[in-house]
Amino acid sequence: MDIFSCWPTHVVHNDTYTMISGNDIKSQTLSALRYVLIPLVRVLLRNGVSWGDFSEIAKEAFVQVAREDYGVQGRPTNTSRVALMAGLSRREVTRIKDVLTGERPREPGVPSRISQILTAWHVDPRFVTADGRPATLSEAEPEPSMAALLKSYAGDTPHGAVIKELTELGLVERTPSGFRALAREYIRGGSDPDLLRQAGIALHDHAATIAYNVDSKRTGPALFERMATNTALPRRQLRAFKAFLATEGQAFLEKADAWLAARAATTADDERTVRVGVGVYEIHDQRKGSRS
Repeated sequence: MDIFSCWPTHVVHNDTYTMISGNDIKSQTLSALRYVLIPLVRVLLRNGVSWGDFSEIAKEAFVQVAREDYGVQGRPTNTSRVALMAGLSRREVTRIKDVLTGERPREPGVPSRISQILTAWHVDPRFVTADGRPATLSEAEPEPSMAALLKSYAGDTPHGAVIKELTELGLVERTPSGFRALAREYIRGGSDPDLLRQAGIALHDHAATIAYNVDSKRTGPALFERMATNTALPRRQLRAFKAFLATEGQAFLEKADAWLAARAATTADDERTVRVGVGVYEIHDQRKGSRS
């Protein structure tokens, strides 16, 4: 069993950790970032978030942190320095800063290729009927055709692959008279908004703990952060482990909650307070292990 604090010095190759030598901190950071992003991107794609949407949010995060963490005498970092640190133009930093302060609305992200196709099918005059409904499209001839729609809106993606994806997602159906649109919007899966909000809080809290612990300039002791993992657990023991975790993990959290509640109740009205806590999560990587 492995019990360790924070992240070991590993890099990622093909979704697995590999030990490396040397002091290339940036390379290690980027490798760790890719590993972190893989499950997050699964959530994003499942909920219709495109690279364009992610890119805009990432820019906002870079500008916010650069402004808040690297200012002088408590003032936000100036635009020129933020631009240098984040690798953005001064104009882009100013735009994003205005979005963060509420002076400018966030620009809508570039829709995914599938969303662009579906939207065009509903609004482009070439592909709608006289009453404004999406037309039934032939494969190639006569017009209006799926070939013409994809030529205009599918970019360089092979048309056969696009049609297969649209059909398998239940967005389009092939009928004897041609292709029919079944949806106007594309969201791969409808996740519970409250679950997503809670997931965002949990990921933020864990990442904030790690960011603090790996900060070479921190002035206080490391925050508690431990993991217990084993790559050789027989699959037949998985149910027993889940039961153990449900019992012991819940008992630990209830004990921690009672400890916090007892002390929070004694807080004076004018006393400064902080948000503290602990999280417990199950690790279950089905791709790892000595046997499949």
